[in-house]
Amino acid sequence: MTKKISGDFPVVCVGGSAGGLEAYIRLLEKLPADLGVAVVIVNHLRTVSTLLHEILPRHTVMPVELITDRLDIQPDHVFIIPEKRDLHVQDDEFRLKPISKPRGWSDVITVFLRSIAQNWNGKIIAVIVSGFDGDGAEALRGIKEAGGITIAQKPETAVQPDMPESAIASGYIDFILSPEDIAKEIKRIVNSGN
Repeated sequence: MTKKISGDFPVVCVGGSAGGLEAYIRLLEKLPADLGVAVVIVNHLRTVSTLLHEILPRHTVMPVELITDRLDIQPDHVFIIPEKRDLHVQDDEFRLKPISKPRGWSDVITVFLRSIAQNWNGKIIAVIVSGFDGDGAEALRGIKEAGGITIAQKPETAVQPDMPESAIASGYIDFILSPEDIAKEIKRIVNSGN
């Protein structure tokens, strides 16, 4: 039995949808694999099966896992939300629930950010990248109130700028950066302890 890791390390939540794959790749290729952060990719999918857990291992040496219910959150791993599920955090584990908004634009990023803001002891870095709609924007205030840091992809570097623009319009974004500079900023935040 493996020893359970206490949840006091940083979690980087990367929320995106249309055009998100390019942003995830650009970010992961520049993010050190031994930084001690858990990267959680919450891709805004409704019904299509995700292939991110098959594609992204080509772009990082961190293990990439499709999230299953009660999976421990671990540093130096990339975790991918499965389709048709809401993702929550409880007792340093992922919890999957049936998607709460099955019709129209889902709000899986907002759901996850709200859950982690309430249930995670370590640093939270919320990143909103390329995608349609404004999923995630409504939860950024809660991330800030929990002491977290918020980053939006610079809209002109996004394939689809709706999600970053909605995040910026919320007034709760700390940094607006390209995916490569997001990786640099995450490294700086973690290494400085801020």
